[in-house]
Formats: sequence, structure tokens, C-alpha cells
Amino acid sequence: MTHDIHDTGDTRAGLPRIIGGLLILLPSCAWAQDRFEAFPAKSVRLIVPYAAGGPNDIVARVLGQKLSERWKQQVIIDNRGGANGVIGAELAAKAPADGYTLFLGNAGVMASNPALYSKLPYHAEKDFAAVSLMVQAPLLLVTHPSFAIKTVADLVNQAKSRPGQLTFGSGGTGGVAHIAGELLNYLTGIKTVHIAYKGAAPAMTDLLGGQVAFTFTGPLAALPNIKAGKLTGVAVTTKKRAVALPDIPTVAETVPNYEVRAWYGIVVPARTPTPIIDKINRDIASAIQMPDVVQRFTSDGGEIASGTPASFAKLIREEIAMWTQVARQAHLSLD
Repeated sequence: MTHDIHDTGDTRAGLPRIIGGLLILLPSCAWAQDRFEAFPAKSVRLIVPYAAGGPNDIVARVLGQKLSERWKQQVIIDNRGGANGVIGAELAAKAPADGYTLFLGNAGVMASNPALYSKLPYHAEKDFAAVSLMVQAPLLLVTHPSFAIKTVADLVNQAKSRPGQLTFGSGGTGGVAHIAGELLNYLTGIKTVHIAYKGAAPAMTDLLGGQVAFTFTGPLAALPNIKAGKLTGVAVTTKKRAVALPDIPTVAETVPNYEVRAWYGIVVPARTPTPIIDKINRDIASAIQMPDVVQRFTSDGGEIASGTPASFAKLIREEIAMWTQVARQAHLSLD
């Protein structure tokens, strides 16, 4: 009994020390929370792994403007094109994990690259933390009018009659636009020749000049030229027709099992504090739901697609698995 009383006394004696320690920690926790809520306290860099002027750049600049207005801090767009997005991705992966470096991830850099390269200077899942998906969109198969290709069947027939002579351009080897062309080759048994450019914008320039026969590109970049009669919109790459482009058929209507979709989202270096990730996620969700942003993206064939960091991480994981399977079936490798 004496022993029990002694233990109770020790516990009570220790309570002031425990409470005192908690009181010391509480101001520190409050300060940390205030620090996260005050983010950002300086300008933020948004790295885009492609040249200025293409779909990725358009998405980044629309988002950057809205976040700048919301944060009262400048969001600086840093275009780091080359090597199919690898240069920009490596730079972002090695940046400080403090929320002040954002990276515009897409289906190419975050999903098809890991499927096509056995060695990369970044790991799409381990080196990045998903923040938010923003936009999903079909790619558009577009041709130069001089080639008289108005349907997928036209393209397939021309390619079969002129094997190895039809060329298609993309923003870089291994990107989604490149893989879209190679998947079409694989599923139809045709042989068209890929020409890689340092970004979607220069690829579009050569398509407009008739130097290549066709390309796969985002609606954001293609529709103005289609409306102006400078290019022919042949098909969309998703399984279903795009809501904003109901008159343009899908590739799958001619080539069963064909499906490619473009998506754009924000990731940050791994180990970025969760409260900062959550704050950026909330602010992106608010920005992309603004009426002018919705109008900007949906009128050009895109679809607003916000969500949680966890749901975006799941999408990245599933896309890597899908493209890995496609690469194996089509015997595609960029090593």
C-alpha cells in the first residue's frame, strides 16, 4: 500500500512538468501553423518542362496568373524545355522542398517517360509529391491540308501506300504526342516516321508550314488554326468524343482500343510539408473553378479536373502502369 501511495505521489509531482512542457510547445505549434498559412511570403517558381507557346505553357500561365493574384506574390514561369521534359523534371526534383518550386507535371513527364526509359535522373513517384490535377483533355490528330488527310482512314491508307514516307512531329521523343503516333502505327500496322522537336510550339510551326504531315497536340494549341482553316482536325484520341468537340470523331471509331489522353497537374519536390501541399491544393482548386478559367479550358476542348493530392498520386501511378504495358506490347524503348 505504501508503494502505491509513493507511485501516485510521483505521478502528481510530474504533472506540472508535463503541463509546462505542453505550454511551451503550444506557441511553437501555433507559430508553425501561422507560417504555413502565411505561405507564400515570396515569389514562387513554376517550372514548365517544355518551350514557351505550347499547351503546357498555356496551362501554366493561366494558373500562374490566378495564383499570383490570390497570393499577392509573383508566380514566375520558368520554361526548361529539352530532352522530353527530363531537364525540367530533374531541376524540379532537386529543388528545395519548401513549396516555392512548383512543377507542371503531365502524362509524358510523369507517366510515359518512366515507362520508356530504364534510367531517368528523377523518379516520378519518389522524387515528387502530387498536389493537384488541373486539366484533362484529348489530344487532337491534326493534319496539313496539302496532304488531303481528312479522316483516320485517309491517313492509314496513305501510310500503307507510302510506307515510311509520311512524317509526324511531336514536342519530343517519348512524349505523349510521340507515343500517340507510335500507338497508331502499332495498332494499324502502318509505318510513319516520327520527327522530334524541342517543344510542341516548333512542331506546330513546321506542321503549319507543311514540313510534316500530321501531329498530335492539345486542343488549346490546335483549335485556333483549325478554325482559321490552316489545319484539318481529324480525330480526338480519347475513347469518347470530347464534349466541346462533338463533331470531331475519335480515333477509336476507326481503330478499336485506341486511347490517349493528355492531363496537366502540379507536383512539388518530395518532402514538401503537408500543410503547404494542402494549401496549394486548395488555392489551385479555387483558381481553376473561376469562370474565366473554366471558359478558357473547356472552350478549347479541355475539362477541369481538380481533386485531392491522394487522387492525383493514384492517377500518376495508374498511368505509369498503363504506359508500361503499352511500351511492352509495342516494343517501345528510348534507351
